[in-house]
Amino acid sequence: MDFDRRTGAVIDNYASALQSVEVILTTRVGELVMLREFGAAVLPLLGRLMTPQLFGVFRVLLAAAIDLWEPRFRVRRVDVEGGVDALRAGIATIGIEVDWRPRGHLGDETVEGVRSFALTAGATGIIEVTT
Repeated sequence: MDFDRRTGAVIDNYASALQSVEVILTTRVGELVMLREFGAAVLPLLGRLMTPQLFGVFRVLLAAAIDLWEPRFRVRRVDVEGGVDALRAGIATIGIEVDWRPRGHLGDETVEGVRSFALTAGATGIIEVTT
């Protein structure tokens, strides 16, 4: 059990892991004083011209940050979803497929299934994480 950081409502383990991903991806590396290495290096890439090479870097940075800081997930795949019009408007939806390890934060790496969620990002940062 955990608490939603916006509403204070009780949330389940999976929702807590999704909330954790949002925190990880919206925190710049070096931003936390007591844990400088925490976060993801993806925010500076948002809003830039997305070339195939830069998108490859973006995908690797997303996967690495989730794998490093959220032990309940192990990233399997990161793909772009959505249409050309949304991309032209500066909004990208990224589909992320992960191995779900509900007790990973306790040291138990048993996979209990594959889950997918979407990350919608724009020039201002991470907008939303949805299942």
